[in-house]
Amino acid sequence: MTHKAPQKIAIIGAGWAGLSAAICATQAGHQVSLIEASRHWGGRARSLTVQGKKDMVLDNGQHILIGAYHQSMRMMRTVGVQETDALWRLPLHLIKPDGTGLALKNWPSPLNLVWGIATAKGWRLIDKWRLLQKAFQWQLNKFLCEAHLSVADICHGLTPTLMQDLIDPLCVAALNTPSHEASGRVFLRVMQDALLGPSGSADLMLPKQDLGQIFPNAAVQWLQKKGVDCRLGIRIENIQRVDNSSSYWQINGDDFDHVVVATTASEAARLIAPFNESWSAQTQQIEYEAIATVYIQAPIDLQLPQPMMSLVSNIQAPAQFVFDRGLICQQANTPGLLAFVASSARESNAVLETQVIQQAKDLLKTLGYSAEDIEKLQVIQTVVEKRATFACTPNLQRPSANPHPHLSVCGDYIEGPYPATLEGAVMSGIQAMPHTTLSNP
Repeated sequence: MTHKAPQKIAIIGAGWAGLSAAICATQAGHQVSLIEASRHWGGRARSLTVQGKKDMVLDNGQHILIGAYHQSMRMMRTVGVQETDALWRLPLHLIKPDGTGLALKNWPSPLNLVWGIATAKGWRLIDKWRLLQKAFQWQLNKFLCEAHLSVADICHGLTPTLMQDLIDPLCVAALNTPSHEASGRVFLRVMQDALLGPSGSADLMLPKQDLGQIFPNAAVQWLQKKGVDCRLGIRIENIQRVDNSSSYWQINGDDFDHVVVATTASEAARLIAPFNESWSAQTQQIEYEAIATVYIQAPIDLQLPQPMMSLVSNIQAPAQFVFDRGLICQQANTPGLLAFVASSARESNAVLETQVIQQAKDLLKTLGYSAEDIEKLQVIQTVVEKRATFACTPNLQRPSANPHPHLSVCGDYIEGPYPATLEGAVMSGIQAMPHTTLSNP
């Protein structure tokens, strides 16, 4: 990562995209100022303290990574985070409480996928044959499809069992958008990278530590050691264009050669509107989906069969996945703490909690726990991120990363191959810097 001459660069926003941009700019020898409006680092993927329980640290929503997130892993390694300390790696498991579903072995692709399909419990021979046919068809088409097709369209011919057990959970987990509304093109890109990528690409990467520890805090410490000016609690009201021989932009009285806007889409649209009205208008048209995480305390001796389990989801049972944080985050001393995740959440908190508590009761009953244990369930905290991700729909035109000379934008909503994921945010941060490129896995 090199540039002809060092520049003075302002990065507005310190989520995963802004932090990645700051790391790349620092590595390239630039003078960097990192400015964050809130009182915390990490954007939407951060840790939080439970109200009334200062010793309990949760996440602002349960997040997962997958083995195909090569750029995220590279950024973490760069700032000194060791994967074995920060993440629990296990082969892809989409197993429901009754034991049915898909589980992959830690084998090279495509052997792991073929074996997983062949041995999937609860699937008939016709289910498995249709899935193998569809996977072969996707590969034959180089995992490409027309922009207007939805995930449901590209999965035409798959059985209802496959849609319920595999496609719908994968689609919601990856794109946070229901399969009949989600972009088939983006879904295929994720499937290609995960299921047919290098060995381990389909692995689930579950945070052992709170989200602040696995990247944002370490990134800021690394940046500060490199001399980066990192500021919290400063909201930028506007960016001013200046014309002189030494700089191009002015922010709060300071001159900069280049500005990277790494804020939310709505804030980026506000800041950039004076310089590119059409870009701002396009950005403001983005629609969003919410993600809810309901943290439920179960009996302390409870442990799920797997760190993460797939759930049967419907309008009355909104959570698609449950995570055993007591098992995953063993050092956090949270035995029996379960995180139920409802993507594309559209109910009120009160309704959501009532529905998820019932899902938790049904789960414990299926697993053989007593009525006494089931009655001990209680909601610890509910986190609803109303603008967690953009609605990844067919034909979606996402804004470009370069709305004006010497001004770039990064964030998971910027034009790119990935949906609104941590990897998408990191990739956009890397690409926002002049003369930087994504590394190969």
